[in-house]
Amino acid sequence: MKKILIFTADVFDDREFIYPFYRVQEAGYEVDVAGPEKGKYKSKNGFENEANLAFSDAKTEDYDALIIPGGYAPDKIRTSEDALRLTKEFKDAGKPIAMICHAGWVGASANVIDGVKMTSTPTIKDDMINAGANWVDEEVVVDKGFITSRKPEDLPAFMQALLVALQ
Repeated sequence: MKKILIFTADVFDDREFIYPFYRVQEAGYEVDVAGPEKGKYKSKNGFENEANLAFSDAKTEDYDALIIPGGYAPDKIRTSEDALRLTKEFKDAGKPIAMICHAGWVGASANVIDGVKMTSTPTIKDDMINAGANWVDEEVVVDKGFITSRKPEDLPAFMQALLVALQ
């Protein structure tokens, strides 16, 4: 079975979680959601999702790709050593890492984006550049195993690029 791992934490962006969550299932992937702990997390707008496992329980070898939605959850996710370890392992294994909006914070904190052309919400542009990324303001950027986009309106291009990378 093909599997995708999606990160979550409180204050995630509803659209940036829901759209990828269902889209990869439509494409035939099983989805696991990992958070700081197993349990429920609330979005910016009060929607709840559930992490069926903690970051510490996820194993990179079980998955084909990692999706990190935006919102302000990435600011919480990047404080987890296990989330950063997983992000590094996905990078080292050459598996796609899809990050949208503020999710670039996780890549920056995991020290995996140096020399990678990517985008994010413009509000974290300086963080991305300071972490070594070659930041551009584009709808979707695919480079060195990363798929990145800026905002919810970019989700169709973001998911199309991820699904192509998974083929």
